[in-house]
Amino acid sequence: MVRTTTLRRVCRGVVAALCATACVASVAACGSASGSSDHTIKVGIKFDQPGLGFKKSGTYEGFDVDVARYIANQLGYTDAEIEFKEAPSKQREAMLQNGDVDMILASYSITDERKKAVDFAGPYFVAGQDLLIRSNEKGITGPQDLNGKRLCSVTGSTSAKVVKEKFAKEVQLMEQPGYAECATALLSGIVDAVTTDDIILAGLAAASRGKLKVVGKPFTQEYYGVGIKKDADSKEFATKINDAIEEMIKTGEWERAIETNTKGTGYRPDPKYNPPTPDEGE
Repeated sequence: MVRTTTLRRVCRGVVAALCATACVASVAACGSASGSSDHTIKVGIKFDQPGLGFKKSGTYEGFDVDVARYIANQLGYTDAEIEFKEAPSKQREAMLQNGDVDMILASYSITDERKKAVDFAGPYFVAGQDLLIRSNEKGITGPQDLNGKRLCSVTGSTSAKVVKEKFAKEVQLMEQPGYAECATALLSGIVDAVTTDDIILAGLAAASRGKLKVVGKPFTQEYYGVGIKKDADSKEFATKINDAIEEMIKTGEWERAIETNTKGTGYRPDPKYNPPTPDEGE
């Protein structure tokens, strides 16, 4: 990824600001957002990932939610004009293609395969696969220590297979329908560790009130992007989203969102990759 020049960013920032103002009068002025005449923007998120996208008593919280709100605000939408919709992993591409949502922020990794069906802006975060263990665990310091141990991941995920193939061939794999179920199995001693992206694990650790912790030695990289519909306006829309992400990073709101949603876990994003340079889709 190559960072664009400062002058270009400044110019685009002015254009984005003008567009945000114009959006009050016309949703169509904001790129490929497929909003309606009542001026709303529909955003797909996860409803079941503490720390990232979580629905709680009719409200929404998490890092993905905070980034989505910031982007939408920069595009000219108030919080009241943001409509959050659940975006299960297997339905994300279809939701964008069908116009059910205008953008998706749901631990949505940018991959070449996915870019055949949808476009992306971002990345807004670079996660790394890691391990979640009990806070009193001393024998697990990385994936190489999992031989003979029981490892949980969600059904359909490739995370546990990566551990088995590359680090611990004798690990015992267990699948659960969701990460909350994996965390419950870990707390009850049914499994010895849980694996997925580190920021997801940090959210689970935060919800455990000190009973669980992230090992803190990520061994892959996952570039989280903002999924948008692939159409004639997607490049313009991606540029506006990227400008909003850059502004969030520059103002310190990005770092504050990380701290708020992983409070008490000691989690820090890998500084080698974070904060990232958002230039996807331009």
